[in-house]
Amino acid sequence: MESADKSVEERIVESYRQDEDMMILVFAQWCVNHGLNPVELYRKAYPDQAENESLTRVLQLTVPEEEAGDIPDQTLLGVLSLFGNDDLAMVVTDAITVRDQSRHNPDK
Repeated sequence: MESADKSVEERIVESYRQDEDMMILVFAQWCVNHGLNPVELYRKAYPDQAENESLTRVLQLTVPEEEAGDIPDQTLLGVLSLFGNDDLAMVVTDAITVRDQSRHNPDK
């Protein structure tokens, strides 16, 4: 029975890791789509953390904006919230605000 419990636990951990990687990919692709550097935004949200190995690995899976599908802002914010990345969601919200202000005031 102990072996079966360990197997279930391992599958849960692996599933969470895959879901987390998908969240990171959504974040990274959203950044690429908006001309933002995902590593810099992540560093703003978590300045005391070492380099995020998952972000570094997942960045290789992003595609140029022209090849990517649209990722709505609210989708990204929802995914970040789902994983408890409130600090990153705050930094993303700030980037959205700056982007929207520059659209409305192109001279700035």
